[in-house]
Amino acid sequence: MAPLLPGKATDPGRTGQDNRLFVEAVLWLARSGAHWRVLPKEFGRWHTVYQRFNRWCRKGAWEDLFKALSDDADFEYILVDSTIVRAHQHSACPKKSDQSEDRFEAHALGRSKGGLSTKVHAATDALGNPVRFILTGGERNDITQIEGLLEGLKANYVLADKGYDGQRAMNAIATTGAKPVVPRRTTTAQWRPFDRELYKECNMIERFFSKIKNLRRIATRYDKLARNYMGFLNLVAALRCCQ
Repeated sequence: MAPLLPGKATDPGRTGQDNRLFVEAVLWLARSGAHWRVLPKEFGRWHTVYQRFNRWCRKGAWEDLFKALSDDADFEYILVDSTIVRAHQHSACPKKSDQSEDRFEAHALGRSKGGLSTKVHAATDALGNPVRFILTGGERNDITQIEGLLEGLKANYVLADKGYDGQRAMNAIATTGAKPVVPRRTTTAQWRPFDRELYKECNMIERFFSKIKNLRRIATRYDKLARNYMGFLNLVAALRCCQ
């Protein structure tokens, strides 16, 4: 990971101080879900660590790291799915004077009976390693993000659950040149072939969600800004690609 992180002596601008310690601090926060203010002193001053993390999120450093480590994907087939992440009250970003739904949507927050939530839409390769993420409000339908998840990707098959049984998803899959492996809803009139044995591989993406949700800051959203939550997600996903 070291050559992929900013702040090296060969990079323009200020040289980063101990990238390894900084990344360890961010991982400690991801695992524990703790407040920034209770970051152990051995990692440095909490506010300095936060400012640096926030700066890397703005510059897309975590996303670049994830993309660099996920560039050797096995595209025999692609798996797409989503998972709900409950948003803590501290992540309710709009001010009292601005409770518009547009503001919530801009920060990938949605309202439902269970309160505020975020939905993580993901695509993984045949080995269950992540290749792409999209954040939306928790109430958004899975199928609405199928084009963004598959854009530019090529595979032999696309595996997904019944939530993607619709013409919109079929068109997006056809655009990639892949064959859909999506079970039909009982209300779907149009017949199409369905490989039941291959569909069993969908458990790979479920396992991926289970593993990243072992980290408390991924399982529950504490960050007000969608880009900061995505920063934690990209770092955790990058480490998953290294395993």
